Amino acid sequence: MLGQDHTILAGLAADQKLALLPAMATRHGLITGATGTGKTITLQTLAEGFSEMGVPVFLADIKGDLSGLAKAGQPKGKIASRIDELQLPQLGYVNKGFPVAFWDVFAEQGLPLRATISDLGPLLLGRLLKLNSVQSALLHSVFRIADDHGWLLLDLKDLQSLLAHLSENEALYRSSYGNLPKQSLGAIQRGLLELEAQGAAQFFGEPALALSDLLLTDAWGHGVINILEAQRLANHAPKTYACLLLWLLSKLFEDLPECGDLPKPKLVFFFDEAHLLFDHAEAALLEKIEQVVRLIRSRGVALFFISQSPADIPDSVLGQLQNRVQHALRAFTPKERKAVKCAAEAFRPNPALDTSRTIEELGVGMALVSFLDEKGVPRMVEKAAIIPPQSQAGPLENAELTQIIQQSPLQECYAKTLDRYSAYEMLAEKAQIPAPKPRTKAQDPDPLEAILGSFAKKAGQQLTNQIARNIGRKLARGILGTLFGGKGSR
Repeated sequence: MLGQDHTILAGLAADQKLALLPAMATRHGLITGATGTGKTITLQTLAEGFSEMGVPVFLADIKGDLSGLAKAGQPKGKIASRIDELQLPQLGYVNKGFPVAFWDVFAEQGLPLRATISDLGPLLLGRLLKLNSVQSALLHSVFRIADDHGWLLLDLKDLQSLLAHLSENEALYRSSYGNLPKQSLGAIQRGLLELEAQGAAQFFGEPALALSDLLLTDAWGHGVINILEAQRLANHAPKTYACLLLWLLSKLFEDLPECGDLPKPKLVFFFDEAHLLFDHAEAALLEKIEQVVRLIRSRGVALFFISQSPADIPDSVLGQLQNRVQHALRAFTPKERKAVKCAAEAFRPNPALDTSRTIEELGVGMALVSFLDEKGVPRMVEKAAIIPPQSQAGPLENAELTQIIQQSPLQECYAKTLDRYSAYEMLAEKAQIPAPKPRTKAQDPDPLEAILGSFAKKAGQQLTNQIARNIGRKLARGILGTLFGGKGSR
């Protein structure tokens, strides 16, 4: 909910409004709590606030209940009671829908979201394929070979055809790129087959997502909320889900220009189930994530990570998430008590509040909140009631969702798959051209080569008059016609 002072009103404490300052949003944020404690409601409320102030949003819908952002809410039950209890209409609370764009890797509940193999790169693709260090190094060499020879890697069949070509012709590339072991090439090929079996192959191809299409506003200046339908993706291909989000994050960092501190972000990015980004990630990838999180604020991008516990996030990243909302955690085991302590210590202490105890006692829709003030200093933690969303809390009907997708202005750009001339076609043509047979020193020179060599030598030395030139041209045409099988062949 957007406050009268153009801040995002996220919650109400006993004696104060807890609002997120748009200028401090690029200091990033964290939303944590156990399952069923209200994290999704908090995410929805913040996304609405950013949209209303004209900031586009990208978020992943893992539970399938965020499509309701497109439709005005009809409060009832506990939500209606909360609205009355907090006297929200007096603060300008109005139920309404927001502009949305739906995306889906499988193109079932949204526009197809695609990236090319080259865009993803060997580092993220290696993680997606679960490659070891030797196989990952080989994949870097494969990408280098493709770049050096101009073989575009756009979809899976491009990479599969290149791997097959290298496996059959390893000797041709050994001197320039080192050994290309068939066993490791085979492991990469098997990983690609596994991706195909999961259905994730649809992620690779064209038209690839244009970053500008995530930065749209509607006719009234409201930021478009881009919703990635990720329920099937996260459940059946969690590695693909994590790599997709990391690719988007990397693309934002690489493509957006530096802009310094802005009065409000250019884009807000919500990472739901954030622990998937870091599970089993190798050191090089963790270092890259940390670097991007630290520097992407200079591109005007705000990041919010959503997970069950702050302990799910590496310390190097956690320290950069300075706007925090903590929902309830339950502590029945030593590990869970440690997680509660970790969450409590992440806040600026409030002498009037026992933070650890409060975390365990929070009800649904309640949270501990600490946002940055105008000087960038964390405010003391407060116990707050989270503002309910103005849009529908829950999914749209299938017919409503389909109608929004079909009416999207981006439908023409992304609905049809594009299959350009790329590595698959280039290597198929290359395979049809017979390779020249190697000659040995013991072989006698071909008579035709001898004639050509003799003619070239004499022509360069003696063709000094018109008669000699005419004879030379006739000889050349006769020899070349014999060589290529007549004038009609190529």
